[in-house]
Amino acid sequence: MLLALHKSTIVENPPKIVITGSKSETNRLLLLQALYPELKIHNISNSDDSEVMQKALKSASNLIDISHAGTAMRFLTAFFATQEGRGITITGSDRMKERPIQVLVEALNALGADISYVETEGCPPLKINGKLLSKEKVSLKANVSSQYISALLLIAPKLKSGLELTLEGEITSVPYINMTLDLLNQIGVKTHFENNKIKISPLERLSPDQPPLTVESDWSSASYFYSIVALSPVGTEITLSSYKKNSLQGDSILSKIYTDFGVETTFGNHAITLLKKEECQLKKMDCELKNAPDIAQTIAVTCFGLGIGCYLTGLHTLKIKETDRLVALKTELEKLGAKVTITENNLTLQPNQLFDLGSKSHVNQGLGEIIGTYHDHRMAMAFAPLGLKMNLQIEDAMVVSKSYPTFWKDLKTVGFKITK
Repeated sequence: MLLALHKSTIVENPPKIVITGSKSETNRLLLLQALYPELKIHNISNSDDSEVMQKALKSASNLIDISHAGTAMRFLTAFFATQEGRGITITGSDRMKERPIQVLVEALNALGADISYVETEGCPPLKINGKLLSKEKVSLKANVSSQYISALLLIAPKLKSGLELTLEGEITSVPYINMTLDLLNQIGVKTHFENNKIKISPLERLSPDQPPLTVESDWSSASYFYSIVALSPVGTEITLSSYKKNSLQGDSILSKIYTDFGVETTFGNHAITLLKKEECQLKKMDCELKNAPDIAQTIAVTCFGLGIGCYLTGLHTLKIKETDRLVALKTELEKLGAKVTITENNLTLQPNQLFDLGSKSHVNQGLGEIIGTYHDHRMAMAFAPLGLKMNLQIEDAMVVSKSYPTFWKDLKTVGFKITK
């Protein structure tokens, strides 16, 4: 579906936006619930990825198709490797068949798993013969996707002797590793993370008085409202629920980063209120995002909308997401007149004056440029806030259902004018 965003203004005193549970937390807890069925979970994400995860874990089929769900592919590969006596093939979309998984497969096989490639070496589909994993020590490179690491940590308590995982080199996305460890701690698993070594103790069953776990709302989804407030006039205010100050999610760094854009975050009553307190005084935003790469697209588009430059680093994992996000960002921003350069690890955006040129500027003509989304939910949502500055169109707009199915409805609630 192609949606047109007509240049809009945020309504005064918009209603509170309710955002469902974090996809990252939800998928970790769903895997733990499959290992420990007595675990109860509240506020589960309504994202496509989490629905795919739930469906796969309940399926009795020997063919599991997870479509575009990268987290599900990694977590389920580890899970099914431990399911003794069960053989399955796990596959996905054409893009998923291009995304590397060799690092995780090699680590699991080193622990005693039986996993082989059905088509391309190093990529899904995978044939998995579930078995009892006999070994307890494994090493892998630390600068890979943290989801490989978390996949191993999540199954570790069910291994006979637990797991000792050695990470080689500089670790990427530490907050996501800490999130996994914290959730394990919450169900009674003993963990130890020091230097580049993680130890997980075995846990046969949960304590009888294990309380239900409530998933915090998704900070990645909040990022788009931070961008909206940053691109709005001083005094604009939006409230989101349900969030906590001491979040497990790496993307909660948004509340600090966006102060440089003039956005103040107030925590209270399980919610956050975003207020455009002052105009952005920056000429250039410098951000190291190795611990929160999923907000890179949002920050780059915010900078473009404000007319300022940015230099974003720590982005090497964006190459293996739903699309090559660095290339996609460069392509789509340049359609709008931006000047962007990228490397394997960073993105540089030059300052611009496109929104100071008045109605004669090409950015304000007709329905606006068509923004390609490349089957990537974050491309659609990151560019949407520009609807406050210009007319534009979003291609394959319903791709947002991967992580945030009610996104367009919520944008209309705060004042966006959107038509098919």
